[in-house]
Amino acid sequence: MLSELSIKNFAIIDDLRIVFFDGLTIISGETGAGKSIIIDAVNLLLGSRASANLIRAGCKAAELEAHFEVAPGSITGQIMTAHGFDPAEGLLIRRIISHSNRHKIYINGRLATIQMLSSVTENLASISGQHVHQGLLKEDLQLMMLDQFGGLLSLRKSVFQCFHEFIPLIQQRKELCHLKERQAAQVELLQFQRKEIISASIQPGEDEILSQERMRLKNGEQLYQTVLDCIETLYDTPGSIIERLTEVKKNLNKASRIDAGLSEKVENIDGTVYHIEDLAGELRTYLQNIQLDQKQLEDIEERLDILQKLKRKYGGSLDSILARLESIEKDLFKIENISEKIEAVESQLKGLYDQLAKLAIRLSGARKKTAKKLAEKVENELAGLKMPHTKFSISLRSLPVSSNTDPYLITNGKMISETGIDTATFMIAPNVGEELKPLASIASGGELSRVVLALKAILAQTESVATIVFDEVDAGIGGSMAAVVGKKLSSLARFHQVLCITHLPQIAKFGDHHFRVSKQVAEGRTRTTIDPVTEEERVAEIARMLGGEKITRTTLNHAREMLRKKS
Repeated sequence: MLSELSIKNFAIIDDLRIVFFDGLTIISGETGAGKSIIIDAVNLLLGSRASANLIRAGCKAAELEAHFEVAPGSITGQIMTAHGFDPAEGLLIRRIISHSNRHKIYINGRLATIQMLSSVTENLASISGQHVHQGLLKEDLQLMMLDQFGGLLSLRKSVFQCFHEFIPLIQQRKELCHLKERQAAQVELLQFQRKEIISASIQPGEDEILSQERMRLKNGEQLYQTVLDCIETLYDTPGSIIERLTEVKKNLNKASRIDAGLSEKVENIDGTVYHIEDLAGELRTYLQNIQLDQKQLEDIEERLDILQKLKRKYGGSLDSILARLESIEKDLFKIENISEKIEAVESQLKGLYDQLAKLAIRLSGARKKTAKKLAEKVENELAGLKMPHTKFSISLRSLPVSSNTDPYLITNGKMISETGIDTATFMIAPNVGEELKPLASIASGGELSRVVLALKAILAQTESVATIVFDEVDAGIGGSMAAVVGKKLSSLARFHQVLCITHLPQIAKFGDHHFRVSKQVAEGRTRTTIDPVTEEERVAEIARMLGGEKITRTTLNHAREMLRKKS
Protein backbone atom coordinates (compact mmCIF):
# COMPACT_ATOMS: atom_id res chain seq x y z
CA MET A 1 0.00 0.00 0.00
CA LEU A 2 1.22 3.50 -0.87
CA SER A 3 1.50 5.30 2.46
CA GLU A 4 3.38 8.48 1.56
CA LEU A 5 4.36 10.44 -1.56
CA SER A 6 6.77 13.36 -1.77
CA ILE A 7 7.29 15.44 -4.93
CA LYS A 8 9.79 18.29 -5.28
CA ASN A 9 10.59 20.53 -8.28
CA PHE A 10 8.60 18.32 -10.64
CA ALA A 11 6.68 19.97 -13.55
CA ILE A 12 4.63 22.74 -11.87
CA ILE A 13 4.89 21.14 -8.42
CA ASP A 14 7.21 23.00 -6.09
CA ASP A 15 7.21 20.92 -2.92
CA LEU A 16 4.45 18.45 -2.13
CA ARG A 17 3.94 15.74 0.47
CA ILE A 18 0.88 13.48 0.67
CA VAL A 19 0.00 10.83 3.25
CA PHE A 20 -2.33 8.13 1.90
CA PHE A 21 -4.54 5.57 3.63
CA ASP A 22 -6.30 2.37 2.64
CA GLY A 23 -9.79 2.33 1.14
CA LEU A 24 -10.93 4.63 -1.67
CA THR A 25 -9.06 7.93 -1.97
CA ILE A 26 -10.51 10.62 -4.26
CA ILE A 27 -8.27 13.23 -5.87
CA SER A 28 -10.14 16.14 -7.44
CA GLY A 29 -9.37 19.64 -8.64
CA GLU A 30 -9.79 22.03 -11.51
CA THR A 31 -8.66 21.09 -15.02
CA GLY A 32 -4.96 21.86 -15.40
CA ALA A 33 -4.33 22.00 -11.66
CA GLY A 34 -1.84 19.13 -11.90
CA LYS A 35 -3.79 16.02 -10.90
CA SER A 36 -2.25 13.88 -13.62
CA ILE A 37 1.24 15.11 -12.69
CA ILE A 38 0.85 13.17 -9.46
CA ILE A 39 0.14 10.03 -11.50
CA ASP A 40 3.22 10.75 -13.63
CA ALA A 41 5.31 10.95 -10.45
CA VAL A 42 3.98 7.59 -9.21
CA ASN A 43 4.70 6.06 -12.62
CA LEU A 44 8.31 7.24 -12.41
CA LEU A 45 8.67 5.77 -8.94
CA LEU A 46 7.38 2.46 -10.33
CA GLY A 47 10.09 2.45 -13.00
CA SER A 48 8.93 4.43 -16.04
CA ARG A 49 11.49 6.38 -18.05
CA ALA A 50 12.68 9.73 -16.67
CA SER A 51 13.39 12.89 -18.68
CA ALA A 52 15.07 16.16 -17.75
CA ASN A 53 12.06 17.93 -19.32
CA LEU A 54 10.10 16.99 -16.19
CA ILE A 55 12.24 19.21 -13.94
CA ARG A 56 10.51 22.39 -12.77
CA ALA A 57 11.77 25.45 -14.68
CA GLY A 58 14.70 27.12 -12.94
CA CYS A 59 15.55 24.10 -10.76
CA LYS A 60 18.63 21.88 -10.95
CA ALA A 61 16.86 18.59 -10.24
CA ALA A 62 13.53 17.01 -9.40
CA GLU A 63 13.16 14.64 -6.45
CA LEU A 64 10.42 12.03 -6.04
CA GLU A 65 9.98 9.75 -3.06
CA ALA A 66 7.35 7.18 -2.09
CA HIS A 67 6.95 4.84 0.85
CA PHE A 68 4.99 1.61 0.48
CA GLU A 69 3.92 -0.75 3.22
CA VAL A 70 4.81 -4.30 2.15
CA ALA A 71 3.49 -7.57 3.54
CA PRO A 72 6.50 -9.89 4.21
CA GLY A 73 4.83 -12.89 2.55
CA SER A 74 3.71 -10.97 -0.57
CA ILE A 75 5.35 -11.31 -3.98
CA THR A 76 6.90 -7.86 -3.55
CA GLY A 77 8.17 -8.90 -0.11
CA GLN A 78 9.80 -11.99 -1.59
CA ILE A 79 11.46 -9.97 -4.34
CA MET A 80 12.73 -7.44 -1.79
CA THR A 81 14.19 -10.24 0.31
CA ALA A 82 15.91 -11.67 -2.78
CA HIS A 83 17.55 -8.26 -3.36
CA GLY A 84 18.69 -8.02 0.25
CA PHE A 85 15.98 -5.68 1.59
CA ASP A 86 13.85 -6.22 4.69
CA PRO A 87 10.10 -6.02 3.81
CA ALA A 88 9.32 -5.26 7.46
CA GLU A 89 10.94 -1.83 6.97
CA GLY A 90 8.60 -1.11 4.08
CA LEU A 91 9.74 0.00 0.64
CA LEU A 92 11.20 3.50 0.26
CA ILE A 93 11.83 4.53 -3.35
CA ARG A 94 13.61 7.76 -4.24
CA ARG A 95 14.38 9.10 -7.71
CA ILE A 96 16.47 12.15 -8.54
CA ILE A 97 16.05 13.52 -12.07
CA SER A 98 18.85 15.81 -13.25
CA HIS A 99 19.50 17.96 -16.31
CA SER A 100 22.58 15.87 -17.12
CA ASN A 101 20.28 12.83 -17.57
CA ARG A 102 22.39 11.04 -14.95
CA HIS A 103 19.33 10.22 -12.90
CA LYS A 104 19.68 8.34 -9.62
CA ILE A 105 17.49 5.70 -7.98
CA TYR A 106 17.57 4.71 -4.33
CA ILE A 107 15.73 1.78 -2.74
CA ASN A 108 15.65 1.87 1.06
CA GLY A 109 18.60 4.26 0.95
CA ARG A 110 20.69 2.04 -1.33
CA LEU A 111 21.67 3.11 -4.85
CA ALA A 112 19.84 0.91 -7.38
CA THR A 113 19.41 0.36 -11.11
CA ILE A 114 16.25 0.83 -13.18
CA GLN A 115 16.16 -2.95 -13.70
CA MET A 116 16.15 -3.55 -9.95
CA LEU A 117 13.46 -0.90 -9.46
CA SER A 118 11.24 -2.46 -12.13
CA SER A 119 11.72 -5.90 -10.56
CA VAL A 120 10.80 -4.73 -7.05
CA THR A 121 7.77 -2.66 -8.14
CA GLU A 122 6.38 -5.09 -10.74
CA ASN A 123 3.61 -6.30 -8.40
CA LEU A 124 3.32 -3.17 -6.29
CA ALA A 125 0.71 -1.02 -8.02
CA SER A 126 -1.49 -0.87 -11.10
CA ILE A 127 -2.23 2.42 -12.83
CA SER A 128 -5.29 2.55 -15.09
CA GLY A 129 -5.23 5.67 -17.22
CA GLN A 130 -5.96 6.42 -20.84
CA HIS A 131 -2.82 4.56 -22.00
CA VAL A 132 -3.84 1.52 -19.93
CA HIS A 133 -7.32 1.58 -21.45
CA GLN A 134 -5.69 1.53 -24.86
CA GLY A 135 -3.37 -1.26 -23.68
CA LEU A 136 -6.45 -3.36 -22.89
CA LEU A 137 -7.14 -3.40 -26.62
CA LYS A 138 -3.97 -5.45 -27.18
CA GLU A 139 -4.54 -9.18 -27.42
CA ASP A 140 -1.47 -10.14 -25.38
CA LEU A 141 -2.86 -8.25 -22.37
CA GLN A 142 -6.29 -9.81 -22.89
CA LEU A 143 -4.68 -13.26 -22.81
CA MET A 144 -2.82 -12.32 -19.61
CA MET A 145 -6.09 -11.22 -17.96
CA LEU A 146 -7.74 -14.50 -18.93
CA ASP A 147 -4.87 -16.49 -17.42
CA GLN A 148 -4.90 -14.34 -14.28
CA PHE A 149 -8.61 -14.85 -13.77
CA GLY A 150 -8.34 -18.60 -14.26
CA GLY A 151 -5.39 -18.97 -11.89
CA LEU A 152 -3.33 -20.17 -14.85
CA LEU A 153 -0.27 -17.98 -14.33
CA SER A 154 1.74 -20.83 -12.79
CA LEU A 155 0.95 -23.12 -15.74
CA ARG A 156 1.67 -20.28 -18.15
CA LYS A 157 5.04 -19.72 -16.43
CA SER A 158 5.87 -23.41 -16.88
CA VAL A 159 5.13 -23.10 -20.62
CA PHE A 160 7.29 -19.96 -20.78
CA GLN A 161 10.25 -21.60 -19.02
CA CYS A 162 10.03 -24.79 -21.07
CA PHE A 163 9.75 -22.78 -24.30
CA HIS A 164 12.86 -20.72 -23.54
CA GLU A 165 14.77 -23.87 -22.66
CA PHE A 166 13.59 -25.35 -25.95
CA ILE A 167 14.45 -22.47 -28.32
CA PRO A 168 18.28 -22.58 -27.92
CA LEU A 169 18.20 -26.30 -28.76
CA ILE A 170 16.16 -25.62 -31.92
CA GLN A 171 18.68 -22.97 -32.93
CA GLN A 172 21.57 -25.33 -32.20
CA ARG A 173 19.98 -28.07 -34.31
CA LYS A 174 19.44 -25.63 -37.19
CA GLU A 175 23.08 -24.59 -37.11
CA LEU A 176 24.30 -28.18 -36.98
CA CYS A 177 22.03 -29.28 -39.85
CA HIS A 178 23.10 -26.29 -41.92
CA LEU A 179 26.72 -27.15 -41.21
CA LYS A 180 26.11 -30.75 -42.19
CA GLU A 181 24.56 -29.68 -45.52
CA ARG A 182 27.74 -27.80 -46.29
CA GLN A 183 29.89 -30.52 -44.77
CA ALA A 184 31.50 -31.97 -47.91
CA ALA A 185 32.52 -28.63 -49.39
CA GLN A 186 33.48 -27.31 -45.96
CA VAL A 187 35.68 -30.32 -45.17
CA GLU A 188 37.41 -30.07 -48.55
CA LEU A 189 38.13 -26.38 -48.04
CA LEU A 190 39.35 -26.82 -44.47
CA GLN A 191 41.58 -29.76 -45.37
CA PHE A 192 43.10 -27.75 -48.27
CA GLN A 193 43.79 -24.82 -45.95
CA ARG A 194 45.28 -27.07 -43.28
CA LYS A 195 47.58 -28.76 -45.83
CA GLU A 196 48.61 -25.38 -47.27
CA ILE A 197 49.59 -24.01 -43.86
CA ILE A 198 51.27 -27.19 -42.57
CA SER A 199 53.32 -27.63 -45.75
CA ALA A 200 54.69 -24.10 -45.32
CA SER A 201 56.38 -25.20 -42.03
CA ILE A 202 56.11 -21.71 -40.59
CA GLN A 203 58.33 -20.73 -37.67
CA PRO A 204 57.34 -17.78 -35.44
CA GLY A 205 59.27 -14.62 -36.38
CA GLU A 206 60.68 -16.28 -39.49
CA ASP A 207 59.65 -13.48 -41.84
CA GLU A 208 61.57 -10.84 -39.85
CA ILE A 209 64.75 -12.94 -39.79
CA LEU A 210 64.54 -13.60 -43.54
CA SER A 211 63.89 -9.93 -44.30
CA GLN A 212 67.07 -8.97 -42.47
CA GLU A 213 69.07 -11.66 -44.27
CA ARG A 214 67.68 -10.52 -47.63
CA MET A 215 68.81 -6.98 -46.89
CA ARG A 216 72.36 -8.16 -46.17
CA LEU A 217 72.52 -10.31 -49.32
CA LYS A 218 71.16 -7.55 -51.59
CA ASN A 219 73.80 -5.10 -50.26
CA GLY A 220 76.71 -7.54 -49.85
CA GLU A 221 79.17 -5.78 -52.20
CA GLN A 222 78.58 -2.41 -50.60
CA LEU A 223 79.04 -3.92 -47.11
CA TYR A 224 82.26 -5.69 -48.20
CA GLN A 225 83.84 -2.57 -49.62
CA THR A 226 82.84 -0.39 -46.69
CA VAL A 227 84.21 -2.82 -44.08
CA LEU A 228 87.41 -3.34 -46.11
CA ASP A 229 88.00 0.44 -46.28
CA CYS A 230 87.47 0.68 -42.53
CA ILE A 231 90.04 -2.11 -41.86
CA GLU A 232 92.64 -0.41 -44.03
CA THR A 233 92.05 2.95 -42.38
CA LEU A 234 92.37 1.43 -38.94
CA TYR A 235 95.29 -0.97 -39.52
CA ASP A 236 96.58 -1.92 -42.96
CA THR A 237 97.61 1.22 -44.88
CA PRO A 238 100.68 3.43 -44.29
CA GLY A 239 99.72 6.18 -41.87
CA SER A 240 96.84 4.09 -40.51
CA ILE A 241 95.22 4.99 -37.23
CA ILE A 242 97.03 2.18 -35.39
CA GLU A 243 100.39 3.30 -36.83
CA ARG A 244 99.84 6.92 -35.81
CA LEU A 245 98.70 5.92 -32.32
CA THR A 246 101.86 3.82 -31.95
CA GLU A 247 103.92 6.94 -32.80
CA VAL A 248 101.93 9.01 -30.29
CA LYS A 249 102.57 6.37 -27.64
CA LYS A 250 106.34 6.39 -28.35
CA ASN A 251 106.54 10.20 -28.01
CA LEU A 252 104.50 10.29 -24.80
CA ASN A 253 106.65 7.51 -23.37
CA LYS A 254 109.74 9.66 -23.87
CA ALA A 255 108.00 12.69 -22.37
CA SER A 256 106.93 10.65 -19.31
CA ARG A 257 110.61 10.25 -18.38
CA ILE A 258 110.64 14.01 -17.87
CA ASP A 259 107.12 14.23 -16.33
CA ALA A 260 105.90 11.06 -14.63
CA GLY A 261 102.37 12.44 -14.73
CA LEU A 262 102.19 11.49 -18.40
CA SER A 263 102.58 7.77 -17.63
CA GLU A 264 98.81 7.38 -17.13
CA LYS A 265 98.23 8.85 -20.60
CA VAL A 266 100.60 6.29 -22.09
CA GLU A 267 98.56 3.53 -20.47
CA ASN A 268 95.34 5.02 -21.96
CA ILE A 269 96.97 4.99 -25.38
CA ASP A 270 97.83 1.31 -24.87
CA GLY A 271 94.17 0.51 -24.11
CA THR A 272 93.02 2.36 -27.22
CA VAL A 273 95.54 0.54 -29.41
CA TYR A 274 94.43 -2.86 -28.08
CA HIS A 275 90.75 -1.91 -28.62
CA ILE A 276 91.38 -0.85 -32.23
CA GLU A 277 93.33 -4.07 -32.91
CA ASP A 278 90.35 -6.09 -31.54
CA LEU A 279 87.91 -4.06 -33.66
CA ALA A 280 90.00 -4.62 -36.78
CA GLY A 281 90.03 -8.38 -36.04
CA GLU A 282 86.25 -8.46 -35.66
CA LEU A 283 85.80 -6.57 -38.94
CA ARG A 284 88.08 -9.09 -40.73
CA THR A 285 85.92 -11.94 -39.37
CA TYR A 286 82.76 -10.10 -40.51
CA LEU A 287 84.36 -9.63 -43.93
CA GLN A 288 85.00 -13.34 -44.26
CA ASN A 289 81.32 -14.08 -43.47
CA ILE A 290 79.81 -11.68 -45.99
CA GLN A 291 78.03 -13.77 -48.63
CA LEU A 292 77.47 -12.75 -52.20
CA ASP A 293 75.45 -15.89 -53.05
CA GLN A 294 72.77 -14.94 -55.61
CA LYS A 295 71.12 -18.36 -55.30
CA GLN A 296 70.62 -17.94 -51.58
CA LEU A 297 69.07 -14.51 -52.18
CA GLU A 298 66.64 -16.00 -54.69
CA ASP A 299 65.68 -18.73 -52.20
CA ILE A 300 64.99 -16.17 -49.50
CA GLU A 301 62.93 -14.03 -51.90
CA GLU A 302 60.87 -17.08 -52.82
CA ARG A 303 60.31 -18.04 -49.17
CA LEU A 304 59.25 -14.51 -48.23
CA ASP A 305 56.83 -14.48 -51.18
CA ILE A 306 55.19 -17.69 -49.90
CA LEU A 307 54.88 -16.26 -46.41
CA GLN A 308 53.45 -12.97 -47.71
CA LYS A 309 50.72 -14.77 -49.69
CA LEU A 310 49.73 -16.79 -46.63
CA LYS A 311 49.68 -13.64 -44.48
CA ARG A 312 47.35 -11.89 -46.95
CA LYS A 313 45.10 -14.94 -46.96
CA TYR A 314 44.98 -15.70 -43.24
CA GLY A 315 45.07 -12.47 -41.30
CA GLY A 316 48.20 -10.41 -41.99
CA SER A 317 50.81 -12.04 -39.73
CA LEU A 318 52.52 -15.37 -39.08
CA ASP A 319 50.78 -15.54 -35.69
CA SER A 320 47.36 -15.19 -37.37
CA ILE A 321 48.26 -18.00 -39.82
CA LEU A 322 49.14 -20.32 -36.95
CA ALA A 323 45.96 -19.28 -35.11
CA ARG A 324 43.94 -20.09 -38.23
CA LEU A 325 45.51 -23.55 -38.34
CA GLU A 326 44.36 -24.14 -34.76
CA SER A 327 40.85 -22.94 -35.66
CA ILE A 328 40.76 -25.26 -38.70
CA GLU A 329 41.67 -28.24 -36.53
CA LYS A 330 38.79 -27.42 -34.15
CA ASP A 331 36.31 -26.95 -37.03
CA LEU A 332 37.30 -30.25 -38.59
CA PHE A 333 36.84 -31.98 -35.25
CA LYS A 334 33.35 -30.49 -34.93
CA ILE A 335 32.36 -31.52 -38.43
CA GLU A 336 33.68 -35.02 -37.99
CA ASN A 337 31.36 -35.42 -34.96
CA ILE A 338 28.40 -33.49 -36.38
CA SER A 339 26.06 -36.44 -36.91
CA GLU A 340 26.51 -37.58 -33.30
CA LYS A 341 25.87 -34.04 -32.10
CA ILE A 342 22.66 -33.74 -34.14
CA GLU A 343 21.42 -37.02 -32.67
CA ALA A 344 22.20 -35.81 -29.14
CA VAL A 345 20.39 -32.49 -29.67
CA GLU A 346 17.38 -34.20 -31.27
CA SER A 347 17.17 -36.55 -28.31
CA GLN A 348 17.00 -33.55 -25.95
CA LEU A 349 14.49 -31.84 -28.23
CA LYS A 350 12.17 -34.81 -28.29
CA GLY A 351 11.98 -34.99 -24.52
CA LEU A 352 11.41 -31.25 -24.14
CA TYR A 353 8.96 -31.16 -27.07
CA ASP A 354 6.73 -33.76 -25.45
CA GLN A 355 6.81 -31.78 -22.22
CA LEU A 356 6.16 -28.42 -23.91
CA ALA A 357 3.36 -29.72 -26.13
CA LYS A 358 1.56 -31.33 -23.16
CA LEU A 359 1.85 -28.14 -21.11
CA ALA A 360 0.62 -25.96 -24.00
CA ILE A 361 -2.35 -28.24 -24.75
CA ARG A 362 -3.24 -28.42 -21.07
CA LEU A 363 -3.05 -24.61 -20.79
CA SER A 364 -5.19 -24.20 -23.91
CA GLY A 365 -7.87 -26.55 -22.52
CA ALA A 366 -7.96 -24.66 -19.23
CA ARG A 367 -8.27 -21.37 -21.11
CA LYS A 368 -11.34 -22.58 -23.00
CA LYS A 369 -13.12 -23.36 -19.73
CA THR A 370 -11.93 -20.12 -18.13
CA ALA A 371 -13.01 -18.01 -21.12
CA LYS A 372 -16.67 -18.97 -20.66
CA LYS A 373 -16.63 -18.19 -16.94
CA LEU A 374 -14.87 -14.85 -17.40
CA ALA A 375 -17.25 -13.82 -20.20
CA GLU A 376 -20.27 -14.53 -17.97
CA LYS A 377 -18.78 -12.53 -15.11
CA VAL A 378 -17.96 -9.57 -17.39
CA GLU A 379 -21.54 -9.55 -18.69
CA ASN A 380 -22.86 -9.53 -15.10
CA GLU A 381 -20.51 -6.71 -14.09
CA LEU A 382 -21.41 -4.66 -17.18
CA ALA A 383 -25.11 -5.15 -16.41
CA GLY A 384 -24.42 -3.57 -13.01
CA LEU A 385 -22.63 -0.74 -14.83
CA LYS A 386 -25.75 0.05 -16.89
CA MET A 387 -24.80 -2.01 -19.93
CA PRO A 388 -27.52 -4.66 -19.31
CA HIS A 389 -27.87 -6.04 -22.83
CA THR A 390 -24.17 -6.28 -23.56
CA LYS A 391 -22.89 -9.55 -24.92
CA PHE A 392 -19.27 -10.40 -24.13
CA SER A 393 -17.21 -13.38 -25.18
CA ILE A 394 -13.57 -14.36 -25.48
CA SER A 395 -12.44 -15.73 -28.81
CA LEU A 396 -9.55 -18.19 -28.54
CA ARG A 397 -7.70 -18.96 -31.76
CA SER A 398 -4.61 -21.01 -32.46
CA LEU A 399 -1.44 -19.25 -33.55
CA PRO A 400 -1.04 -19.53 -37.33
CA VAL A 401 1.56 -21.93 -38.71
CA SER A 402 3.65 -20.64 -41.62
CA SER A 403 6.00 -22.39 -44.01
CA ASN A 404 8.91 -21.01 -41.96
CA THR A 405 7.67 -22.41 -38.65
CA ASP A 406 10.05 -25.00 -37.22
CA PRO A 407 8.40 -28.46 -37.00
CA TYR A 408 9.41 -28.66 -33.34
CA LEU A 409 7.20 -25.62 -32.67
CA ILE A 410 4.04 -27.23 -34.00
CA THR A 411 1.62 -29.47 -32.13
CA ASN A 412 -1.67 -30.70 -33.57
CA GLY A 413 -1.23 -28.26 -36.44
CA LYS A 414 -0.87 -25.29 -34.06
CA MET A 415 2.19 -23.14 -33.46
CA ILE A 416 3.67 -23.02 -29.96
CA SER A 417 4.88 -19.69 -28.52
CA GLU A 418 6.13 -18.67 -25.09
CA THR A 419 2.49 -18.11 -24.02
CA GLY A 420 1.16 -21.39 -25.40
CA ILE A 421 -0.82 -22.11 -28.56
CA ASP A 422 -3.57 -19.50 -28.20
CA THR A 423 -4.38 -15.89 -28.86
CA ALA A 424 -7.30 -14.28 -27.04
CA THR A 425 -9.58 -11.56 -28.35
CA PHE A 426 -12.20 -9.91 -26.17
CA MET A 427 -15.40 -9.67 -28.22
CA ILE A 428 -18.28 -7.36 -27.33
CA ALA A 429 -21.71 -6.31 -28.59
CA PRO A 430 -22.88 -3.34 -26.43
CA ASN A 431 -26.30 -3.11 -28.07
CA VAL A 432 -29.07 -5.58 -28.83
CA GLY A 433 -28.98 -6.91 -32.37
CA GLU A 434 -25.31 -6.12 -32.94
CA GLU A 435 -22.74 -8.74 -33.82
CA LEU A 436 -19.88 -9.46 -31.48
CA LYS A 437 -16.84 -7.46 -32.51
CA PRO A 438 -13.31 -7.12 -31.08
CA LEU A 439 -13.09 -4.79 -28.10
CA ALA A 440 -10.64 -2.67 -30.10
CA SER A 441 -13.49 -1.65 -32.43
CA ILE A 442 -15.43 0.09 -29.63
CA ALA A 443 -15.60 3.81 -30.33
CA SER A 444 -17.16 4.91 -27.02
CA GLY A 445 -14.71 5.92 -24.30
CA GLY A 446 -17.44 5.46 -21.72
CA GLU A 447 -18.02 1.86 -22.74
CA LEU A 448 -14.31 1.10 -22.70
CA SER A 449 -13.96 2.70 -19.24
CA ARG A 450 -16.73 0.47 -17.90
CA VAL A 451 -15.18 -2.65 -19.43
CA VAL A 452 -11.87 -1.76 -17.73
CA LEU A 453 -13.66 -1.23 -14.42
CA ALA A 454 -15.61 -4.47 -14.80
CA LEU A 455 -12.39 -6.42 -15.43
CA LYS A 456 -10.64 -4.72 -12.51
CA ALA A 457 -13.54 -5.64 -10.24
CA ILE A 458 -13.49 -9.26 -11.39
CA LEU A 459 -9.73 -9.58 -11.08
CA ALA A 460 -9.64 -7.76 -7.73
CA GLN A 461 -9.37 -10.97 -5.71
CA THR A 462 -6.75 -12.52 -7.99
CA GLU A 463 -4.62 -9.43 -8.70
CA SER A 464 -1.47 -9.37 -6.59
CA VAL A 465 -1.03 -5.57 -6.50
CA ALA A 466 -2.03 -3.75 -3.31
CA THR A 467 -2.65 -0.35 -4.89
CA ILE A 468 -4.79 0.49 -7.92
CA VAL A 469 -4.78 3.99 -9.38
CA PHE A 470 -7.58 5.15 -11.71
CA ASP A 471 -7.03 8.19 -13.90
CA GLU A 472 -9.82 9.10 -16.34
CA VAL A 473 -12.01 6.21 -15.20
CA ASP A 474 -14.90 8.65 -15.69
CA ALA A 475 -14.07 9.28 -19.38
CA GLY A 476 -17.27 9.40 -21.40
CA ILE A 477 -19.66 8.81 -18.48
CA GLY A 478 -21.77 11.03 -16.26
CA GLY A 479 -24.97 11.33 -14.25
CA SER A 480 -26.42 8.16 -12.80
CA MET A 481 -23.77 6.09 -14.61
CA ALA A 482 -21.07 7.91 -12.64
CA ALA A 483 -22.74 6.91 -9.36
CA VAL A 484 -22.69 3.27 -10.45
CA VAL A 485 -18.97 3.56 -11.25
CA GLY A 486 -18.37 5.20 -7.88
CA LYS A 487 -20.12 2.37 -6.09
CA LYS A 488 -18.04 -0.15 -8.03
CA LEU A 489 -14.81 1.65 -7.05
CA SER A 490 -15.94 1.61 -3.42
CA SER A 491 -16.52 -2.14 -3.70
CA LEU A 492 -13.09 -2.60 -5.28
CA ALA A 493 -11.50 -0.70 -2.37
CA ARG A 494 -12.42 -3.59 -0.07
CA PHE A 495 -9.66 -5.63 -1.71
CA HIS A 496 -7.15 -2.93 -2.69
CA GLN A 497 -6.05 0.56 -1.83
CA VAL A 498 -7.76 2.57 -4.61
CA LEU A 499 -6.71 6.08 -5.69
CA CYS A 500 -9.08 7.73 -8.14
CA ILE A 501 -8.64 11.01 -9.99
CA THR A 502 -12.06 12.26 -11.04
CA HIS A 503 -14.03 15.40 -11.92
CA LEU A 504 -17.42 13.80 -11.26
CA PRO A 505 -19.08 14.43 -7.87
CA GLN A 506 -21.18 11.28 -8.26
CA ILE A 507 -17.91 9.29 -8.03
CA ALA A 508 -16.16 11.56 -5.53
CA LYS A 509 -18.89 11.13 -2.92
CA PHE A 510 -17.93 7.47 -2.41
CA GLY A 511 -14.41 8.29 -1.26
CA ASP A 512 -13.18 7.26 2.18
CA HIS A 513 -10.60 10.03 1.87
CA HIS A 514 -10.56 13.12 -0.34
CA PHE A 515 -7.73 15.36 -1.54
CA ARG A 516 -8.06 18.54 -3.56
CA VAL A 517 -5.40 19.62 -6.04
CA SER A 518 -5.16 23.35 -6.64
CA LYS A 519 -2.93 25.72 -8.54
CA GLN A 520 -1.75 29.17 -7.40
CA VAL A 521 0.47 31.88 -8.84
CA ALA A 522 2.89 33.55 -6.43
CA GLU A 523 5.86 35.80 -7.22
CA GLY A 524 5.41 35.12 -10.91
CA ARG A 525 5.55 31.33 -10.51
CA THR A 526 2.80 28.73 -10.80
CA ARG A 527 2.75 25.99 -8.17
CA THR A 528 0.48 23.05 -7.46
CA THR A 529 -0.61 21.98 -3.99
CA ILE A 530 -2.64 19.04 -2.74
CA ASP A 531 -4.48 19.09 0.58
CA PRO A 532 -6.79 16.71 2.43
CA VAL A 533 -10.26 18.24 2.78
CA THR A 534 -12.24 18.39 5.99
CA GLU A 535 -15.89 17.35 6.04
CA GLU A 536 -17.06 20.91 5.44
CA GLU A 537 -14.38 21.54 2.80
CA ARG A 538 -15.48 18.34 1.11
CA VAL A 539 -19.02 19.66 0.88
CA ALA A 540 -17.63 22.77 -0.81
CA GLU A 541 -15.50 20.70 -3.19
CA ILE A 542 -18.43 18.46 -4.17
CA ALA A 543 -20.49 21.63 -4.69
CA ARG A 544 -17.75 23.04 -6.94
CA MET A 545 -17.72 19.81 -8.92
CA LEU A 546 -21.49 20.09 -9.27
CA GLY A 547 -21.80 23.71 -10.25
CA GLY A 548 -18.40 25.13 -11.12
CA GLU A 549 -16.73 28.06 -9.40
CA LYS A 550 -20.00 29.82 -8.54
CA ILE A 551 -21.20 27.89 -5.48
CA THR A 552 -24.74 28.59 -4.30
CA ARG A 553 -26.66 27.50 -1.23
CA THR A 554 -28.57 25.13 -3.47
CA THR A 555 -25.42 23.38 -4.71
CA LEU A 556 -24.07 23.19 -1.16
CA ASN A 557 -27.29 21.55 0.02
CA HIS A 558 -27.17 19.21 -2.94
CA ALA A 559 -23.57 18.30 -2.07
CA ARG A 560 -24.48 17.56 1.56
CA GLU A 561 -27.36 15.42 0.39
CA MET A 562 -25.06 13.47 -1.97
CA LEU A 563 -22.55 12.79 0.81
CA ARG A 564 -25.31 11.58 3.13
CA LYS A 565 -26.73 9.21 0.51
CA LYS A 566 -23.90 7.11 -0.92
CA SER A 567 -25.97 4.03 -1.69
